[in-house]
Amino acid sequence: MGQTPLLKESTTVSFGEKLAASEQFLALFQEGMDLVSRAAVYLDGDGREEAKLLPRPAAVAYAVESMRLTTRLMQAASWLLLQRAVNEGELTRVEAAAEKRRIRLSEQDAVSNKDVLARLPSRLRDLIGLSLRLQARIIHLDLLIYKSRDPRGNSIAPASPVEHQIEQLRAAFAAPRAASPTM
Repeated sequence: MGQTPLLKESTTVSFGEKLAASEQFLALFQEGMDLVSRAAVYLDGDGREEAKLLPRPAAVAYAVESMRLTTRLMQAASWLLLQRAVNEGELTRVEAAAEKRRIRLSEQDAVSNKDVLARLPSRLRDLIGLSLRLQARIIHLDLLIYKSRDPRGNSIAPASPVEHQIEQLRAAFAAPRAASPTM
């Protein structure tokens, strides 16, 4: 009779990768692209006009926050497009990981103080808030997908709290047994 291994090798399913290929991702993708479009329309239209009416300190904050908003949304859009390319088979997850290095995902917050932010147009403040929430969701998904992989794109299983004990049991059962004394 053969021995049954204590722990069967199995393929770990990445929750992040499953989520990135799901309907929820498509909704996130659409939400992100819609936000990019809404921000562009606002900044090129009404936002430009509203900025002209602001006092100097608020106008400077408007310029800074609108540039940060644009940068944040372009990074988010790049990441979303990259994941969509993986989902559609245009890139492998490994190729996407290499390309992703060009995308700088980092948590940003508004740099202007609260008093100055309060003087900015409400639509800009709304766009900033929405972009920060989108960015946080993308960073979370990115961590789920890519932090569980080594540089070659191979899945890295998280360390099991009992793995060390199982290895000790394997070693104990595999060790040659000393001859037991006969009575």
